[in-house]
Amino acid sequence: MIAATAAAGVSALAGSAQASTLPATCAGLSSTQAASFNSALKAALSQAVQSGINGGLGFNMWATVVANDGTVCAVAYSGASYTDQWLASRVISAQKSATANSLSLGAVGGASSNGKLALSTANLYSATRDGGSLFGLQFSNPVDPADAYHNADGSTPNAANFGTANDPLVGRPVGGVNVFGGGLALYNNSGAKVGAVGVSGDTSCTDHMIAWQVRHILAYDFLATGGIGGVAGLGGDTAHPDNIIFDIPNNSTGTVGGNGISTSGWGHPTCLNTPNPAKLPPVR
Repeated sequence: MIAATAAAGVSALAGSAQASTLPATCAGLSSTQAASFNSALKAALSQAVQSGINGGLGFNMWATVVANDGTVCAVAYSGASYTDQWLASRVISAQKSATANSLSLGAVGGASSNGKLALSTANLYSATRDGGSLFGLQFSNPVDPADAYHNADGSTPNAANFGTANDPLVGRPVGGVNVFGGGLALYNNSGAKVGAVGVSGDTSCTDHMIAWQVRHILAYDFLATGGIGGVAGLGGDTAHPDNIIFDIPNNSTGTVGGNGISTSGWGHPTCLNTPNPAKLPPVR
């Protein structure tokens, strides 16, 4: 069902003209029309929430898409109103999209040609723990409260605009680093990185599952086309290179290896009603 609607998602992104236009940096993701992009994201998010493979609590969700430069292009929610999902998750979803975008690469040039690496926010959990190779990363680039909670002129926003084409986050680089599941880089059908999506509103494992499906529905999962690798791919899952990795041993059983340390260094904890990430569609 997900694959069958991918083309519809792309079509929606190129929807009819609306009055409100997106920043030029969002052009690689959609038409320049904010309302049509917001509608496409909301439809994809709603479909993913109802897929039946997500585990977790079954809550409504927030999603944010950023362009390749970190500018927020769309914010949406799956509920009937902005209070039908955790309100804190609006900014958390933006933070996740900023993280996946800023720590993933497509093809690059210059002094080094090494790139083509996608890191999901789920891949960062263990690496940022005390003793991990990226310890402290989560404190390095905080969300700007002025961008997250105020209009561009500094005034208090109308909360009814949250999750719409007029969300005050749109057109602004909110920043932030998040180190649990729900953020994924976006790659177009040429394999070029064009931004990222962040999802929040349930367990972090469920957030990852839904973000993956949103990316697929909107047809921005062409990692294989671009030769994009990831840490899950290094472990052998080349069809899901930036997938969540559950390799942290249970330290409550007293068994050998139950030290709570990820064996790969990129693992994520399991969650309440942990979903099966093998059920996610492969990248294209």
